[in-house]
Amino acid sequence: MLSKETILNKIQILITNHFNTPEDAFAFFDKDGDGKLSKDEILKLLKQAEITGFIRGMIASKLIEGYDKDGDDLINWKEFKSAIDEISDESE
Repeated sequence: MLSKETILNKIQILITNHFNTPEDAFAFFDKDGDGKLSKDEILKLLKQAEITGFIRGMIASKLIEGYDKDGDDLINWKEFKSAIDEISDESE
């Protein structure tokens, strides 16, 4: 299984290489425009970040479990930003 740091690093690379800002990345993956990322939307993000299909579902569940602070099984912008800030802190 990939480490949390490896997964977050792959997400950071995706955001850095394909989007101008984390907000742009969030908006791109928030396909229904509800301001929250569902598990399906997170799966698409992980696929774009080149996380293999075999473990993608488990990782999506773990990301929701780890960053979903309000308990709605979705990742809103504030929760997504928290994950991005954690990535930024680790890479400095």
